[in-house]
Amino acid sequence: MNCWKTVNVSREFGLNRIYMISFLLGLLSFVFLYLPLSMIHQSSNQQEYGLLPLLLGLLLLPALHKLMHIVPLILANKRLKIKWKIKMGLLPIFSYRSKSRLSKKTSVLSLLAPTMLITLPGLVTSFVYPDYFAYILLFSCVNIGMSFTDYLYAYHVIKAPRRCIIENANDEFDILIS
Repeated sequence: MNCWKTVNVSREFGLNRIYMISFLLGLLSFVFLYLPLSMIHQSSNQQEYGLLPLLLGLLLLPALHKLMHIVPLILANKRLKIKWKIKMGLLPIFSYRSKSRLSKKTSVLSLLAPTMLITLPGLVTSFVYPDYFAYILLFSCVNIGMSFTDYLYAYHVIKAPRRCIIENANDEFDILIS
């Protein structure tokens, strides 16, 4: 197997630039999605539960996002090494590493799983439930911002040759061809 390309987005773009673009992508998606949904739901009453449930949900969203990356790999019966720890006595932090090499389809599915399993249902739910659309839309847009690096990695994997194999290293992907 020969290494066709090693992809490390944080080394290519820099962490500060990635964080800034992720923040702007999440903010712009909220602005552009909130306006049409507020026009559609203009006659509904907004339910308010306060700041604490909102902050708790936003703090647990990164763990849920990471778990959504893991779900397709578990369903595909891939061997994984999953580590988790509790940070600040409240927040679960997950990291995973595949012990086996992944196909191109499995890699793309794993990278886009948070978008398919959190963002898209969240957008549909914010349309269906007008009383809670602002909260659900906020969670969906934060997930869009968090998915920015996933989109960059998926772009590189999609551009790879058809019969390639993806090997997960520390913070990078090696795209291998035979």
